[in-house]
Amino acid sequence: MLRIALCDDEQEARDCLRFQLEKTMYEGDEEIVYEFTSGETALRWLKKHPGEIDLLFLDVEMKDLNGMKTAEEIRKFDKELLIVFVTGYSEYVFDGYRTGALDYVLKPAEEEQIRHILSRAREYFFMKRERNFVFRNQDGTFRMPLDKILYFYSDRRQIGVVTEMEEYFFYGKLSEVEEKTDGHFVRIHQRYLVNGDRVEYIGHDQVEICGKELPISRGMKDTAVAKLAECMLKGIR
Repeated sequence: MLRIALCDDEQEARDCLRFQLEKTMYEGDEEIVYEFTSGETALRWLKKHPGEIDLLFLDVEMKDLNGMKTAEEIRKFDKELLIVFVTGYSEYVFDGYRTGALDYVLKPAEEEQIRHILSRAREYFFMKRERNFVFRNQDGTFRMPLDKILYFYSDRRQIGVVTEMEEYFFYGKLSEVEEKTDGHFVRIHQRYLVNGDRVEYIGHDQVEICGKELPISRGMKDTAVAKLAECMLKGIR
C-alpha cells in the first residue's frame, strides 16, 4: 500500500489536491492517511512515526516554517520519505531538488501531473519493498528500511526493533521475524537477531553493534560467527 500525506496550511489547496489524487489512486491499495496544516505539525508527527508515510505532498509557501525548511528538517532524520513539493511559483522548483525531492506540482494540480508522480512513486516502492520490514503496534503501521535496523530482540511476547535513533516494540515471535528478513540478519542467540552489516566486532562470546554488546549463545556460535564474518569481510550490501 502507498500511504500518502498532504501538508498545506490552506484547506482549499488540500481539498483540490485530494480531489486529483483520489481520481488517480489505486482503490484499496493506496490511501491518503494524514493531512497536516503546518510544517511544524508534520515534523513532530513524522519524527514519532518513521516509515508510516511513503509519499508527502508538501506546500512550499506556508507561513512560519515553509516547505523548503520543513523538507530540510525531515531529511535530518528520514532519507527515505518521498517528497513532492507543491507550489504556485515555478522558480522554487530547482531549490526542491536539494532535499532529494521526487518531483513538484504547480498549483492548481492537474490530473495528468498527479498520475505521472504516482506512477514514479509506485515504481520506486516496487523496487525497494523487499528491503523493508513492516510491523504494526498501537501507534500504527511502520515500514522500516532493513539497513536502518541494528538488531531485533525478543522480550516475552514482544519484539524490540532497535535503530540508531529509537527503539520500537510489537507483538510477535523472533523466528517469524527471521523469516521476513534477508540473509544479512543473523540469529546469534535465542533472543537476538542482528544485522550482520552493522556488526563492528566479533568476540569470544559476544558481538558489538554501535557500542552495544550482545551475547552469542554456545549452540549458535559456530554458524553465527561464520555468517557474521562473511558479512563483515565481504560487505555483502
